[in-house]
Amino acid sequence: SEGTPKQCIHVTGNTVIDALLAVAAQPYDWSTGPLATLPPAQRLVLVTAHRRESFGSPLGAICEALRTLANRFPDGDIRLVYPVHLNPRVRGPVFEALGGIPNISLIDPLGYQPMVQLMKRATLILTDSGGIQEEAPSLGVPVLVMRDTTERPEGIEAGVVRLVGTDKERIVCEAERLLRDPAAHAAMATRVNPYGDGHAASRIANTLMEETA
Repeated sequence: SEGTPKQCIHVTGNTVIDALLAVAAQPYDWSTGPLATLPPAQRLVLVTAHRRESFGSPLGAICEALRTLANRFPDGDIRLVYPVHLNPRVRGPVFEALGGIPNISLIDPLGYQPMVQLMKRATLILTDSGGIQEEAPSLGVPVLVMRDTTERPEGIEAGVVRLVGTDKERIVCEAERLLRDPAAHAAMATRVNPYGDGHAASRIANTLMEETA
């Protein structure tokens, strides 16, 4: 719409997916570091929630949903892992609402490599993050977005991401369905990530060489 000739536009995918897959392929020692305390046999549900628009009652509803979800599964079946942001407006309410629940692990924020490994191992991700919406589908992990809107509609259209808002009942319903119904989980996990396939950098380099040859 800005008048750029169609032949001058090249769709390459996002280089963040290249980086994600490179890091995910690296060996990782789960017996040491920040993830060492996680039980090896449990299914993991990764949670991230820290956006400003979630402060207050939305974050409270998210915490209520997480508590309900944890209580609907026996300890030993699933574990919710929540790297909690250091902002006191997140950390205070989260620890108050979810601290002490046996199958919820509240941990400190993670570096990129352990975070990627945690995403890779997760069965399901509940998030309000933008980047995770792009990354997790490349790892075959369904994503439920705890926001009312997203600036990444391509994931919704592709069926790899689903908006659930901050309504407690909807979060619990959608998460429980994906955790209990293998077919529903597979329907999201096996779709193609619209944001890239890990070869964006090579496409960009090849295009630049062709254009300047």
